[in-house]
Parts: sequence; C-alpha cells; structure tokens
Amino acid sequence: MNMTAALRSAWRALRANPLRSLLTMLGIIIGVAAVITMIAIGQGATERVQEHMRVLGANVMLVLPGSVNTGGVRQGAQTALALSEADAQAIALEVPEVQVAAPNSRVTVQAVYGGTNWSTPLFGATNEYLEARDWPLATGRVFEDAEIQGAAKVVLLGQTVVRELFGDQDPIDQVVRLRNVPMTVIGVLARKGQNSWGSDQDDIAIVPLGTFRNRVQGDAAGRLKRVGSIVVKVRDGHDMKSAEDNIRDLLRQRMRVQPGGDEPFRIRNLTETLQAQADSSRTMTLLLSAVAGVSLLVGGIGIMNIMLVSVMERTREIGLRMAVGARGRDILAQFLIEAVTLSLLGGALGVLIGAVATWAVGAFAGWQVSMTMHSIVLAAGFSALVGVFFGFYPARRASLLLPIQALRHE
Repeated sequence: MNMTAALRSAWRALRANPLRSLLTMLGIIIGVAAVITMIAIGQGATERVQEHMRVLGANVMLVLPGSVNTGGVRQGAQTALALSEADAQAIALEVPEVQVAAPNSRVTVQAVYGGTNWSTPLFGATNEYLEARDWPLATGRVFEDAEIQGAAKVVLLGQTVVRELFGDQDPIDQVVRLRNVPMTVIGVLARKGQNSWGSDQDDIAIVPLGTFRNRVQGDAAGRLKRVGSIVVKVRDGHDMKSAEDNIRDLLRQRMRVQPGGDEPFRIRNLTETLQAQADSSRTMTLLLSAVAGVSLLVGGIGIMNIMLVSVMERTREIGLRMAVGARGRDILAQFLIEAVTLSLLGGALGVLIGAVATWAVGAFAGWQVSMTMHSIVLAAGFSALVGVFFGFYPARRASLLLPIQALRHE
C-alpha cells in the first residue's frame, strides 16, 4: 500500500465516525490551543519587562536617601537628605565598576507657555543623567559646560510636556516659565513611554543641577548641594552585586556610619528587580505550558483508546486485507497514519483556536501578548509526536494479527 492509498483509507475511516473523531481530537485541540496561548502570554510578559529595561537603561541602580529617626520614631523613606553632589562624584571616581553616577533632584512645577500651562516633574541634573538613563535627544542639544557651571536658565523637555504646551509648534529656542523662572528650551528628549510602575517618563523637564539649586530650590539643601537621588550606571560586563556592595561601603565610610548602624541611604538595583520579574514570567510560562501539555497527553491517551477500539471493530477488515496480500507493515502504516491524521487535524484546529484566544486576551484583557511561529511549530510538532507515540501500539497490534484469526472474529 502506497502513502496516497494509506491516506485515503485513513480519511475514509475518520469520516465514517465524524463525531467520535472530533471527540477524540478534543484533547489535542485544547492542549495545542492552551500551549500556544500560554506561550504567547508569557512571551508578551517577557517582552514587556525587556522593554521596561530598555527605557529605564541597562545596568542601572538608584541611590536614595534613607529615613530620619527622631526620638525613636522613623519618619519614612527619603526623609534624610544625606546625599550630595560630592557623593556622586566619589562613586564615579572610586568605584571601578561604575560608568557614570548622576546626581539629581526633583520637584513638581507648573510649566507655562503663553496661555497654556502644564504640571510636570522638574529635574535638576547633569548630562550624565541622560547617559545613565540611555536617553538620547530627539532634537536640540544637551547642556554646555558653561551653562552647567553658570546655572544658565535652559531646559530640556520631554515629549509629553512639548505636546501639552506647544502642540505641533517647534519648542526649540522658545521660553517657558517654571516656577516663574523663564527657561529657554534647548532640546527635546526622545520618547521613553511608561516605566514598570505605569508612570509617564516623557512627562518631564530637566534643567542644569546648578540652575535647579540656585533658582528653583534656593534653600539650605541647595546651599549644601544636597540631591534627591543618584542614578548609577554600571559598566557592561561588570557584576551589579559587586558594584552595589562597593557603593554601600563607600557611602558608609563617607557618612561615618558605625558598624551595625542604620544607613541613611538606600540602594535599589532596578535592573535586578526587572530581571527578577522576567525570571518570574518565564517560570510561570513554563509552568502554565506544562499544565497545558498535560492536555496533549490526555488527548494522546484518547487517541490510543479510540484506535484500539477501531482495531477491534475492523478486525475482519484487517483479515481481508491480509488475505488479499496486504503485509503487516501496510496495516501498521494505515493505522499509524490514522492516528497521526487525528493529531494533526486536532493540532490545526488547536492552532486556530489558540490564535483567537491569544487575540482575545490581548484585546479584552489588555495584556501584552506575542504569538510566534516558534510556539506554533512547537505545539503542532508535539501534537504529531503524540499521534505517533500513542498510535504506534494500536497500529502494531493490528499489524500482528493473523489473517485466519482476524477472519474468524465476530
């Protein structure tokens, strides 16, 4: 029996009992659809974390002030203004793993241009802040050294602020008022989008740190060159944990923290946090895919069961085929092709349902999903393997029947 004849015979046998064939395929359909959907959800979650890492900047840590302890009462995070520009300089110079350490401070201001205004976070920072955040400019230029040293009244704006204040107008060389201080726009930051906490990173204005300290802040913290935080970028290929430990040791020395004493600062390894989220997403994807894979195994057992029933029902047919010259391998091929055909048809329907389910999850649940050809090939290939594995025993059993015994079967 050639392959074409075997396929025609298998197709006729499946069409003879369409409802039974459909029910047999149900486990494969559900399994393939579940595997594809779970992989798409997991891949989407991983890509979302990677996107957050990209917009945040690679190998980034954040050094924040700690808490004030007054009379045994802790006032909460970032109440101890212990960090200074000198600390950032020391981190950049004395910690070999650090590529750049960017001091910065932040307040919320009302930005005004003409008859339009917009409330936005205002950062005082240096050009190193843009380097640490991997944040290029869309148009314009960065701060010049003279502007940084002279506390010039210049500003970089994020895309959201530009849209709200200027619309389609070019903001370069225009003057906006920030806390009633006129600032000339010299650059527009490239789009960053939302961070992992859902905040709009493009809703931002940045002025030189000296400008922020002298013209916006203007208090004791400004005179002491205190800063709200330090963004640290670690060199590629260097260990983040080692860099974190070295930064902690350096700051403890500079702040004269006694052994066992509370640190007036906190270090947040943002890349490590996002990487942990990515690892969790991958683990959950593997777990859900494994659970979905159980449906494929259940479907395979169903195929084996139905094929055994089919062998019993068609024993006389098998005897007749053998009596007219069919060999054992022909019978083996016929029943094996029937099992694989069931699996492949179930796999095709499962792929279709999985694609619809993936679309529905993305459209109605608002989750980021990513359906790839790799997941489709994996699920469909596994369904074919299930058909071969679970269909082999019934097919082998049919091929070993003796013609005389098969013809006597009632």
